[in-house]
Amino acid sequence: MSVSLAVGIGVAMGIVFGIALEKSRVFEPGMIVGQMQLRNFIMLKMFLTAVATGALVLAQLNGFGLTRLYPKPTLYEADVLGGLLLGTGIALAGACPGTVLAQIGAGYRDAIFTLLGGLGGAVAYGYLEPAFSTSLLAEGPGKITFASLTGLPYWMLAVALAACLTLVLLALEKWRPWRKEIGRDFDGDFDL
Repeated sequence: MSVSLAVGIGVAMGIVFGIALEKSRVFEPGMIVGQMQLRNFIMLKMFLTAVATGALVLAQLNGFGLTRLYPKPTLYEADVLGGLLLGTGIALAGACPGTVLAQIGAGYRDAIFTLLGGLGGAVAYGYLEPAFSTSLLAEGPGKITFASLTGLPYWMLAVALAACLTLVLLALEKWRPWRKEIGRDFDGDFDL
């Protein structure tokens, strides 16, 4: 794949995702904290939709030979610790790495400090990574993929994942319709 084609696909997907992010209001701190407190599930629905769509697009790009898959090694302890740290930071800041720029664009001034904190954490990790690579956090079974475990091609697994996520999304929507959730005032009260 040429660099210009890759950039074009990335920009197109970014524009679509950005519009969906703004229209769903999942970049707002109250929406993010509401998801972390399990009071509001619009953010979960949005990101499950993005995962399903991304898997299908990646399967197509891979199937047409426009990109190759390079899975990272599985490191259970590091993955769990990193997930806990990221989740804690998201809950405390009311922002995640994917939404902080949207918050800055929307005028949330405190999001600048969240962005600076995230950049500072990335720089600190860059310097500390050699120490982490020799610790217990660097031990794991290596590269594990569903394709290698099942022997099925990636495209088939991507379609199955998208179908499963669609069923989960339908169940979530039946349980917590978005129209009621979008009507929530973000301190937990209903406007309806």
